Amino acid sequence: MHPAVGVLLAYLAGSIPFALLAGKMRGLDLREHGSGNLGATNAVRVLGPVIGGVVYLGDTLKGLLPVLLLPPVTRAARPDLWAIAFGVAAIAGHVYPIFLLGKRGGKGVATGGGVFFGLAWLAGLIALGVFLMTLALTRIVSVASIAAALALPLAVLAWRGVTSPLFSVSLAIGLLVVYAHRPNIARLRRGEEPRIRSGAGKGAGTT
Repeated sequence: MHPAVGVLLAYLAGSIPFALLAGKMRGLDLREHGSGNLGATNAVRVLGPVIGGVVYLGDTLKGLLPVLLLPPVTRAARPDLWAIAFGVAAIAGHVYPIFLLGKRGGKGVATGGGVFFGLAWLAGLIALGVFLMTLALTRIVSVASIAAALALPLAVLAWRGVTSPLFSVSLAIGLLVVYAHRPNIARLRRGEEPRIRSGAGKGAGTT
């Protein structure tokens, strides 16, 4: 298979809107509830932790599987570089899914995490650890997501070095995640960003 076909497949995989599909199964359009974001966080807040957890798993796998499965079946001289390209395509599909006809998808946190679990597992685990620790301290998902996004390139830098293409990509993805959280940052400045609470269910929270 030509690597360009792999990029297309990775993008299409990333474009699968698991949050939207989960909401439709419950008779809801998540774009009209909570924050309106088609990510795992909004799915947890609106649909509950079980369904939200399934959405998180799906969003993670659509980043992880392309970087693991596509390089072995592509005809490429540098499968490591193409694996990065597949990961970027999956994240692009999640944020800008073709199936939603120009509408925004999620913010790329779970899918980006899946990509880096496949490309640089140690850096991915470090970013996940930062996310969980920050979430435990602040109980604000957006703060934890931004902290993880900033920790990821630092972890890749320490592991692979500044000359690694993976560092440049991780830095770009981290900045993209921070950029996608502009509304959350604005609410944080106003002191309006909600915290997670036990028993999150339909209508809980706004992020």
